[in-house]
Amino acid sequence: MFDQPLHGGLVRHFKLSVRTIVWLLLALLTLVPPALAQSGNPSGLPLPRFASTRSDPINVRVGPGTKYEVSWTYLKSVIPVEIIQEFDTWRKIRDVDGAEGWVHQNLLQGTRAGYAAPLMANGEVVLRADQSDSATTRARLGAGFKVIIKQCDGVWCDVTATSQDASKRSTSYSGYVRQEELWGVYPDEQFD
Repeated sequence: MFDQPLHGGLVRHFKLSVRTIVWLLLALLTLVPPALAQSGNPSGLPLPRFASTRSDPINVRVGPGTKYEVSWTYLKSVIPVEIIQEFDTWRKIRDVDGAEGWVHQNLLQGTRAGYAAPLMANGEVVLRADQSDSATTRARLGAGFKVIIKQCDGVWCDVTATSQDASKRSTSYSGYVRQEELWGVYPDEQFD
C-alpha cells in the first residue's frame, strides 16, 4: 500500500514536469533570434548566399571531405561562387556556369565579387559614374568581366573593375552597374 500512493504521486509530478518543460521550450524558441531560428546550417548563415574564393589554387571536390575526388581547381582567388549547401565545415558551391562541388569553409571569404551579365544583345554592361542611366559612362564591361562588389541598394551596385594590359599594367574603374546585370548578387539584395 505504501508503494501505490507514492508511485501515483510521482506519475502526476512527472506529467506536470514534462508539460512545464514543453511550455518552457516553446517560450524559449520564441526568444531565439530569427536568423538562428531560420537556419539549420552549421554556420548559422542563410542559404543560398554568395561568397568568393580566398586563395589559389583551390580544389573543388565531388563530396564534403578530402577523401573525395577533385572535380576541378580554381587557379585564381576572389572568384565569385554561390554557397548552396553546408555540411560540417564543408560548403557546396555553384559557379557562374552552374557547376557544383564542395570546398572547405576556410577557402572561402565574404568579399563579394561578380561577373558582368549583360541583358542586352550587344554583350556589354555599362559602368556609370553615378546611380543613373543618364550618368557618364566610365567603362563598358564585356560579358563575364569580373568586378568587386562594394555595396548594392537593390537597384544599383557600387563596383570596381580592374583590367590588365599586355604589359601587365592594371587600370581600375569604379562606378555603378545595374544590379540585374551582375551574377554574384541576388535581385533586390541590399548590403554595404
